[in-house]
Amino acid sequence: MVTLFEKENHKNIMYDDLTVGEMVQANQHLVIDGDEAMLLDPGGHKVYTNLLSQMSLQMTPAKLKYIFLSHQDPDILAATNGWLMITDATAYLSSLWMRFIPHFGIDDYVIKRIEAIPDEGMNLELNGKELKLIPAHFLHSAGNFQVYDTTAKILYSGDLGASLGQDYNRVENFADHVQYMEDFHKRYIPSAKALKIWVKIARKLDIEIIAPQHGAVFPNRALVEKFIDWVDTLDCGLDLMADSFVVQ
Repeated sequence: MVTLFEKENHKNIMYDDLTVGEMVQANQHLVIDGDEAMLLDPGGHKVYTNLLSQMSLQMTPAKLKYIFLSHQDPDILAATNGWLMITDATAYLSSLWMRFIPHFGIDDYVIKRIEAIPDEGMNLELNGKELKLIPAHFLHSAGNFQVYDTTAKILYSGDLGASLGQDYNRVENFADHVQYMEDFHKRYIPSAKALKIWVKIARKLDIEIIAPQHGAVFPNRALVEKFIDWVDTLDCGLDLMADSFVVQ
């Protein structure tokens, strides 16, 4: 567990060590303000029990007001039914994936507590504090969102900024860190156009920390700016695709 921000009644926690075995490493994030909380990208069934146990040290499940699902991948939402069953929380997911999430075994009597996020995004309130659900489509999902916490000034960036294989959870040297991000972004992000649209949005936000769903966080403004600059010049996906995949 890593505390990213704590001031008065507002606390932002990252769980970065709950995935095991052959699972891709994934972070689960929790935002608490007073008697309300949001859980971001809670993950799969193997993570569920450990995450519930760890969260219970910080809050009771009854405090959970929102469950945010950035996109449709199993490392994001496979355990959604369990969270809806033990809480009264409302889950939020892109409207594109609303007809797909029932395939993860969502029971009929909780499915109505999954709300569709419109393509343009929306705002939520957590104990009176604003959380912005920001469109980040095609990064890497066709219906993809990020959360900006206006109190902590943390952007929860989902798969954008993901890193794999490093042995630390906070970036210190950006140049050294690129090697853990580069392959993922070049293959999983479909085009530089999607990145440049995101850059325009990100530069308008007051960001202290970027916290991805995989790997290390960018813990200060200097590293946040370096990451945004890197994204702005990155070629990826279709930009790099050649004829090597053509069947001979």
